[in-house]
Amino acid sequence: MKLLLDTCAILWAVSEPERLSADGRQYLSHTDSEIFVSVISCAEIACSVERGRIKLDRHWKGWFRNYTELNGWQLLPIDLEVIEEAYSLPEYTHRDPVDRIIVATARKHNLHIITADRRMLDYPHVETIG
Repeated sequence: MKLLLDTCAILWAVSEPERLSADGRQYLSHTDSEIFVSVISCAEIACSVERGRIKLDRHWKGWFRNYTELNGWQLLPIDLEVIEEAYSLPEYTHRDPVDRIIVATARKHNLHIITADRRMLDYPHVETIG
C-alpha cells in the first residue's frame, strides 16, 4: 500500500509509535508498503519547535533528514498542481494550509493518509487510516 504520513504520524512513528493506531502501525511495518512524506511536514515541525510546542533531540533540520532517510520515507514536493488541488478540494472546509496540502498530495499521488486528525479521517474524498 502507498501511504502518506501526516505530521503527527511522522512524530509518533519516530518517538511514540504506540500513539499510532494498530492499523497504522501494521501498515507502516508491511514490507510492501511505500511510505511518503510531504515536505510541508518539515515546515510544520520547524514551526512547532520554534513555538515551543514540541522538543526534538536535535535541530529540526537534522532530525527531519535523519528520520526520513533512516526509515526510507520518500519525500514529495509541493508543486503548482498540489497547491491548485489544495485550494480546490471538494467540500473541504478545514482552513489549515498544511492539512490542505497533505490531503491534496494524497489525492494527487493516490495515497492513503495515516492520521489521527478527525477532519481528515471524516473527509470522504481521500483515503485514510486512523
